[in-house]
Amino acid sequence: MRRILFDSPISRAGYLYATLVGLVWGSIWSTGRVQRRNGLWVFRGMPTWTFGRGGSCVGGCYLTGHTVSAAVLEHEAVHKRQWQRYGMVFPLLYLVAGRDPLHNRFEVEAGLEKGGYLRASQGSDQH
Repeated sequence: MRRILFDSPISRAGYLYATLVGLVWGSIWSTGRVQRRNGLWVFRGMPTWTFGRGGSCVGGCYLTGHTVSAAVLEHEAVHKRQWQRYGMVFPLLYLVAGRDPLHNRFEVEAGLEKGGYLRASQGSDQH
């Protein structure tokens, strides 16, 4: 069953559908610069109610107000890969993983520091 759902043509179709939804949603609500970065369509200037936390990855789109940095984009690129792997099952898996990013396996995999959930370790070259 996993072979059918994950990293498959079915999950790829789900990822493409989610990307289409992200492109439409971002095109409607973005008031800022739209650009392609880190393999993501980045929509800035979104009203805060149109995305979660500091920003949301929907398929290959990153929707945010103004939270765009190299570290955050690396974090969101991992979420893009998660969308590609799980397709439309991803939102359900994410929900089941819990709202607390410190314990959500998808946020942990994407990098808590890069996502802005933890401060960079002392001695780290990240700021």
